[in-house]
Amino acid sequence: MDLSIDQLGCCRPRREFLRVGALSLLGLNLRQYLALEAATPASARSRKKAQACILLWLEGGPSQIDTWDPKPHSPFNAIPTRADGIRISELFPRIAGHMDKLAIVRSMHTEENNHPQGTHYALTGHRPNPALKFPSLGSIISKELGPRNNLPPYMMVPEHQETDFFSYMDAYTSAFLGSEYDPIILPDPSKESFQIPDLSLPDTLTAADIADRRSFLQAVDRGFRQKEKHAEFGRMDRFTNQALTMLLSPSVKQAFDLSQESDRTKEAYGRTRVGQSVLLARRLVEAGCRFVTTSGYAHGAWDTHKDNDQRLRDNLAPTLDQTLSALLEDLQQRGLLDSTVVLAMGEFGRTPHLNANNGRDHYPDCWSLILGGGGIQGGRVVGASDEQGAQVAERRVTMGDLFATIYKAMGIDWTKEYVNPGGRPLYIANSIDDVMGQPLHELV
Repeated sequence: MDLSIDQLGCCRPRREFLRVGALSLLGLNLRQYLALEAATPASARSRKKAQACILLWLEGGPSQIDTWDPKPHSPFNAIPTRADGIRISELFPRIAGHMDKLAIVRSMHTEENNHPQGTHYALTGHRPNPALKFPSLGSIISKELGPRNNLPPYMMVPEHQETDFFSYMDAYTSAFLGSEYDPIILPDPSKESFQIPDLSLPDTLTAADIADRRSFLQAVDRGFRQKEKHAEFGRMDRFTNQALTMLLSPSVKQAFDLSQESDRTKEAYGRTRVGQSVLLARRLVEAGCRFVTTSGYAHGAWDTHKDNDQRLRDNLAPTLDQTLSALLEDLQQRGLLDSTVVLAMGEFGRTPHLNANNGRDHYPDCWSLILGGGGIQGGRVVGASDEQGAQVAERRVTMGDLFATIYKAMGIDWTKEYVNPGGRPLYIANSIDDVMGQPLHELV
């Protein structure tokens, strides 16, 4: 898992100084990340819109009627919130105090009800297709906005715990956009051993050593370049310089350094895998990262086929209530809430009725999510479910609509299309039946 300094040899005109090894899904060349800056229009980099997005991934799929769309047959009472007329489950008393910053979508409708396929659908807007891969939301935002401050634009923290991660991998990757838009996967920041050694030089190598080796490399390349001049050499030099800047930059290292946070802040987020992952996400977007997926919940945590009520009450809800509230407060205090979209969702909802094990099963027909920050209008509800929380009663919302809303908040042209390798145009805000999603006008 090291970003290694290659041994220099005179026979290779192109040398890969740095690699984002096993931290990335596909072993990315760091120079590819840095090349994004050159490919990003200046107009996109200068927009006064939301600059980043943090996704709190609630893996497994939360129950809508026990969280954001409470119903009388839920065992949990509905409580008032800071937003007039909006009630949520009693499981989230802290979040209730921040509902003026958050919007609820209560009429999400998706088309997959198994975890790998549902995750793929929720994060790409497309049903899985063995003949074609689709770019994820994080990859598209990374491509459209480009990197900031020498940081890779797309990260996931921490790595997934499930043993069959590759059945989920396509949900997070960039597909045909290129591996430079894939996420870097970070270790679990709640562990005492957490560190990013890839951003540190070996003890035996100093910055002066790098300068000496670069001088040697330049001497070797000089003769080659005299024989074959090409514009790419200039770009290589620039990206190599940026790569070394990232490796040696104290500000980049500090973005990953949770020891910079006070014990009080760590406690506020919660000293859990979830809490510390979200805290690190805040540090990363503050430093310049564009999109961070926090996947701190254990595999299947929200997949409450058994003992739904107990698991929500004793573990899942208190953790989310503490961590999301701390994030919203922290972003606001730092002046980052207006520039950071915060989204909390899973891959689908749960059945309104309990099964024989006092659990709720997978349910994509009608479910809920919350989002806010980044110019999203808080204190609002979009759509409605029926009395049972089973079907959309008002304003069906698709993943394409959600994506279009986030893109608009971030100053991205939500009507844009990409052309896949087969020549087929694909909406970046793809909705059901491959039509273009529409932004939720109540929110942006």
